[in-house]
Amino acid sequence: MRVLQVSAEIFPLLKTGGLADIAGALPAALLKQGCDVRVLLPGFPAILAGLKDPVSVGSFGTPWGEQVEVQFGALPAVSQGEHTVWAYVLVAPGLYNRPGNPYEDANKQPYADNHRRFATLGWGAAHLAHGLDKLWRAQLVHCHDWHAALAPACLAVWNAGRSPRIPSVYTIHNLAYQGVFWPENFPDLGLPGHVFSVQGLEYFGQISFMKAGLSYASHITTVSPTYAREIQTPEQGCGLDGLLRARSGHLTGILNAVDDHVWNPATDVHLAHPYDVRNMVGKARSKAALQEEVGLTVAPDVPLFSVVSRLTEQKGLPLVLAGMDEITSRGGQLLVLGNGDTQLEQAFAAKAQANPQQVAFKTGYDESLAHRIFAGSDITQVPSRFEPCGLTQMYGLKYGSIPLVRRVGGLADTVIDTDLETLDDQTATGIVFNQFDVNDYRHAVRRAFALYRRRADWNRVRQTGMRIAFDWSGAAQQYTALYQSLIGAH
Repeated sequence: MRVLQVSAEIFPLLKTGGLADIAGALPAALLKQGCDVRVLLPGFPAILAGLKDPVSVGSFGTPWGEQVEVQFGALPAVSQGEHTVWAYVLVAPGLYNRPGNPYEDANKQPYADNHRRFATLGWGAAHLAHGLDKLWRAQLVHCHDWHAALAPACLAVWNAGRSPRIPSVYTIHNLAYQGVFWPENFPDLGLPGHVFSVQGLEYFGQISFMKAGLSYASHITTVSPTYAREIQTPEQGCGLDGLLRARSGHLTGILNAVDDHVWNPATDVHLAHPYDVRNMVGKARSKAALQEEVGLTVAPDVPLFSVVSRLTEQKGLPLVLAGMDEITSRGGQLLVLGNGDTQLEQAFAAKAQANPQQVAFKTGYDESLAHRIFAGSDITQVPSRFEPCGLTQMYGLKYGSIPLVRRVGGLADTVIDTDLETLDDQTATGIVFNQFDVNDYRHAVRRAFALYRRRADWNRVRQTGMRIAFDWSGAAQQYTALYQSLIGAH
């Protein structure tokens, strides 16, 4: 099967969140399943720098008259062993050669022409599916998140519907980020007028790239089974629950996984003291080194709580702020790494300044520090309001940093709460709370302290989590079976 995977970023070349981790790990996993997969990416500087020996396979014009060159080459940084990941990259400096964040300017404002920048990605996928590269043509296009969501619409209207329709899979990584634009931007998309309708990408009078993907994809997937059910409800459907319920027969939840080549405490290149579940000495040393690095009191016997996250309300950071005294008053420590909402950044910075021995805050995203945090912390917090899948709690499990999470989305699918029953049958892997309120969060923190004091139970829960295999082989098998069914149906 020839599959074209389309995304805006890919680890380790360009990452703003978990999307890049998935886009970077899935191709190699599919190659191991015998799938002939290639990736399509925008020509951001970091991606072009990682493209080895590029050759031009052709070009196409955008609806507003700009020419886009398509280059093809290998991505050594993404490849694994003998499984080379090949990529098509859209070379359009006027669209993609900008400093900093791929989506926002220096003032954290979305670029005004984002609709053009990512419509180009959609049309690039359609051109490659219809023969732009004379040596390889995709049988199926797999699109990730709103940036690639126009591709199913472009495929559906190609040549006014007279060409064979190439099937597509559209994966929702987060329904809350939809790529919504003003209706006056519609002519730039190059789509026929009937697409701007309630059956197409029209969304309360505006354009929604997300809705284009949901309306026109042959099949929709999300990144966890629970999230697939949740987004069909008004509470978490973000205004699209009706459409998702209508398409429920073409909607599947496939749980994300973790790339063991990147996230493994026994082989992690970012750790000075590697360790595994059989020998945890390196974790104790990692904790002491982390405390010293970020300026916390070096204390082996106090629980170190951590947050590695975008700083948004969705991620439950207001709960952490409001309940922080539940940690500090009991002698615990808190380390936060992330950026996002300016008010949240300022609030965490103020807390750290007021109590530097117990609270540390590092702004921005530092990949190496994130690895050291999972290795050195005792508890990884993900108290999200909603969570499509979440990778942080899985990193925590692998590194022996017990997750403290809310029972929602992929968090509910990956963390088993600790109680008398799960301690007895040795299935417990973390602390889970239900309600998105500070009292429930505080209770979860108190439970974490109680478990920490029961060292035999603490070690058993930690070891159970570290032994879970969140590898990509199972997810890749599910995707491959889905691809086969869609290609066979067309």
